[in-house]
Amino acid sequence: MTSTALFTLGTRGSPLALIQANEARRRLAQTQGWEIERIAFKVIRTTGDAIQDRPLAEAGGKGLFTREIDAALLAGAIDAAAHSAKDLPSIMPDGVVIAAYLPREDVRDALVSALADTIEGLPHGATFGAASLRRQAQALRLRPDLKPVLLRGNVETRLNKAESGAVGATLLALAGLKRLGPRPARARSPSPRVGATRPSSRR
Repeated sequence: MTSTALFTLGTRGSPLALIQANEARRRLAQTQGWEIERIAFKVIRTTGDAIQDRPLAEAGGKGLFTREIDAALLAGAIDAAAHSAKDLPSIMPDGVVIAAYLPREDVRDALVSALADTIEGLPHGATFGAASLRRQAQALRLRPDLKPVLLRGNVETRLNKAESGAVGATLLALAGLKRLGPRPARARSPSPRVGATRPSSRR
């Protein structure tokens, strides 16, 4: 007999988002005493996923990876959502609350480059790929000669571009690299929201 879902968890569809949602699903099932199959997933494509050709700040900034998921939550199409904390806006929409935090992963960023093991070792004028203003500022503070370029896409896309030499280097959240389980990279630079997964729910 096919089990009927008791609970629907909304998530983005990237590999990392699904890994984090699966962890939230496992812990929720354990806490509630449910069979894990009774918690269904609903994958929701967000505005942030669709925009790949320009910095997100030009399209409205925070909330672009949560807006459609919040709308599904408020409409009752899902019962809760799993987000990376860095994607959440500072002020949550009316009716939506942060319901729980999962245990935090490594808070550092990792340098990924085919050219050097450290940011100091990059060639003069190398390109530095990032969509994050924070990461650009961190890199330029250490190496003002680097040339920032827009680098959008999921973790695998950005990792592949850095390792193939399409960009000289980038910084990626070590938490995401650990969860995905790729090859190791040199770690540095904590960020207050890196490494935390936060389920949200209706108020």
